[in-house]
Amino acid sequence: MNDVPRSSRRQLLRMTAALGGGVLAQRQRLLAWDTPGKLGAPLGPYGERSPFETAVRWHRDSKTPETGSCFTPLQASMGTITPSSLHYERHHAGIPTIDPSRHRLVIHGMVDRPLSLTMAEIQRLPSITRTLVLECGGNSAGEWAARTGPDVQRSYGLVSCSEWTGVPLATLLAEAGVKPGASWVIAEGADACRMERSVPLSKALETTLLAYGQNGEMIRPSQGYPLRLINPGWEGNKRSVPVATITAATW
Repeated sequence: MNDVPRSSRRQLLRMTAALGGGVLAQRQRLLAWDTPGKLGAPLGPYGERSPFETAVRWHRDSKTPETGSCFTPLQASMGTITPSSLHYERHHAGIPTIDPSRHRLVIHGMVDRPLSLTMAEIQRLPSITRTLVLECGGNSAGEWAARTGPDVQRSYGLVSCSEWTGVPLATLLAEAGVKPGASWVIAEGADACRMERSVPLSKALETTLLAYGQNGEMIRPSQGYPLRLINPGWEGNKRSVPVATITAATW
């Protein structure tokens, strides 16, 4: 080592220091992603997404704020399940605020035993969970106009997929005892416009679901909290959000 010129030794030391400093700086840069100089956010009562994720629903303007549609950002979807907060919406009278402890589902009409059930009673019944796609009957309607949507969200965003949990309507109709001659059920909503939809009894007894769960938690108010009617395989128009009355009838 003594044979190495002093200037060369100084150069070697500078190179070593520079290399070590570069490694340290790189390590600090890597650590900066995990520890940006301050403590992370405290734990919260309900999970939030990262502030770097910006996918949102596009809202179609309406003359009245209580009506309108929100379109799912399909271009940002990952997998098959749509997050509840990004599920499309279609409203005619705003989003109602319903206390589940006071909500009742009434089944009457052409039945032997009319029922009035609380949410607690409904949730004690055997439930099923199904992954189902919901699509508004007006989805892609803008594509028929002279000027089509500028992106897939605004052209086809009135469709979403969720995991729904609830009780088959057939279970409650069996308990009520549908009378011979009944061929339809009429579902009436609990929102301000009391939206009604008629469903053939054969469909109601086959796959119709009274859902209260969505993606592992209670349905959001914008999706029909605390109970909504879903008819798998039929357009989203054939449901009641939220459902309050089921009437067995004949035409």
